[in-house]
Amino acid sequence: MKLSEVKSALKELETIGFELPNGELVASHFHVTEVGKITKHFIDCGGVERKEEVVNFQLWNANDYDHRLHPEKLLNIIELSEKTLNITDSEIEVEYQAETIGKFGLEFNGKNFLLTNKQTDCLAKDACGIPVAKKKIEILDIPAVNSCAPGSGCC
Repeated sequence: MKLSEVKSALKELETIGFELPNGELVASHFHVTEVGKITKHFIDCGGVERKEEVVNFQLWNANDYDHRLHPEKLLNIIELSEKTLNITDSEIEVEYQAETIGKFGLEFNGKNFLLTNKQTDCLAKDACGIPVAKKKIEILDIPAVNSCAPGSGCC
């Protein structure tokens, strides 16, 4: 989910909810303690130089039950961070404390923001000799070319 999509969703919400991949909701008294820009500059295992940039939200549960983060407040924090940090409309990555700090993707279901599991991947499969998975198709989906039809005289 891109930052612009989060901002649009926040304008339509009365309350903010974040849902973990297991379906549990993050406690309603959470805080967004950071909105940041993370730039990763690296070389993959095939020797290709790469740069990635994400917008990072850090969620934190406080023992402050009297203050809830409202959509307009988070929108103000995002807009300030865009100006101050020169943030572009990048994908969102969310940090949330579990057994260790977890990093999640973000989606929206019309009511809650969904923290989605992220996976590692090899970015240079061809250089590593890892075969690319072939697309599986049904024989029925293969168009018949030069096939014999009744009455066509091919048989």
